[in-house]
Amino acid sequence: MTSTTAGRNPVAELDARFSDGAARPTPWPVAAERLAAAEVYWLTTVRADGRPHVTPLIGVSVDETLHFCTGPGEQKARNLERNAHCVVTTGNGTLDDGEDLVVEGEAVRVADEARLGRLAREYAAKYGPRWAFEARDGRLVPPGGVGEPAVAFAVVPTRAFGFAKGERFGQTRWRF
Repeated sequence: MTSTTAGRNPVAELDARFSDGAARPTPWPVAAERLAAAEVYWLTTVRADGRPHVTPLIGVSVDETLHFCTGPGEQKARNLERNAHCVVTTGNGTLDDGEDLVVEGEAVRVADEARLGRLAREYAAKYGPRWAFEARDGRLVPPGGVGEPAVAFAVVPTRAFGFAKGERFGQTRWRF
């Protein structure tokens, strides 16, 4: 399985049951830009006993693929060790504006130093010096070495949904 969606053109379908008659499917490049621009994401993973675990986090997009990091002992990391399936959601929290996005896929561990270096640069550019990681030994080390080094994951989508709100409500599904 590839660790990137770059160059992929998923099939976009509008679900007429949940869409205004004049709505059109959102093109994937537009959704990918919105996904990359979001500041906060919600990650859903599955606990060992089958219960869901949901947590907010920050993330960055590299090569049109969403990435996030976490401490290796955190619940989400332990869940992903057993079951890589996850869901990432983001939106603006309003009813009549924007587009909420839901990405279903698998979280794939990123340990390549060059890719981690790119992720570190993206975190600093997007979130500022507080998130200026250093790539070292297959992990992202917090600024000044304070805190536990984080493991990074790429979310490889299998399908995604967009829920356009406002003047024209529309539900787009993308299949990868």
